[in-house]
Amino acid sequence: MVVISPSAVESMEESTTADPGLFGPGSMTWRIHGDPSMLVAGYRALLLQAVHPLAMAGFDDNSLFRKDPWKRLRRTGEWISTVTYGTTADAEAAGARLRRLHARLSPGVEPESGRAYKVDDPELLLWVHCTEVESFLTTYRRCGGRLRRGEADRYVDEMRVSARLVGLDPAAVPASEAEIAAYYASVRPELMVTEVARRNVVWGFTPPMPLWVRLATPARPAWIALMSLAAAMLPRWTRRLYGLPGLPTTDLSADLNGRALRLTLSRLPYVGRNPAHRAALDRVASSSAGQR
Repeated sequence: MVVISPSAVESMEESTTADPGLFGPGSMTWRIHGDPSMLVAGYRALLLQAVHPLAMAGFDDNSLFRKDPWKRLRRTGEWISTVTYGTTADAEAAGARLRRLHARLSPGVEPESGRAYKVDDPELLLWVHCTEVESFLTTYRRCGGRLRRGEADRYVDEMRVSARLVGLDPAAVPASEAEIAAYYASVRPELMVTEVARRNVVWGFTPPMPLWVRLATPARPAWIALMSLAAAMLPRWTRRLYGLPGLPTTDLSADLNGRALRLTLSRLPYVGRNPAHRAALDRVASSSAGQR
């Protein structure tokens, strides 16, 4: 599940076109992105992205996360929801806005290495894309989502469409799990947990919450538990970079907890389910009924 504002859902619901968007109801993208496991997958992706020093520096220099983490997370959720479930025009417009935003951001310097970066550097865009796709797929699978032979590669291939929206050449983007694994192997020598990354990740486990939320609800411990599960779902080599246990027993515990969370969320009405997914299904169903 991703966080999305009611206004964004209303915009999708108001569409009367039969256009199912870039992927459509039969796609692996709709199936995986609409799964309750995405509640964990998104945070796993963020923790994984943070071990790339240049990507983390760009995030730290240009993001509103520390000032308003909930707004930043909501905007990310709306991006994924629009690209996944919006009409083709919605998705293309969102991609154009993101590319314009990236182009306006000033180049920066990673403080520990002194290396310069640009937010729209294809290498950084590729890192963010691959970590997001791999995190969504891996978390879905480890939380109990079923995949037939070839469906995982089909998902990775479908997501090259979203890579194009951020400014990447789809031909240069991994099209299978094996290609993502090869990409990780090639980039791992560059990865490390910088002080900036460590500071942001630690802060991310205890973001600011209104006093009444902290005192009158279980939001704080629930958030810490969610982030801890996301960290446990990281690849072993990533956990070792963070100084966390990289043992098989950690994987087993994460899998069991992930499956329990997914099962619990799937049984709660309107919880753990992406509202944009429901809006898109209604849009396609209404359009199909109108054509009969």
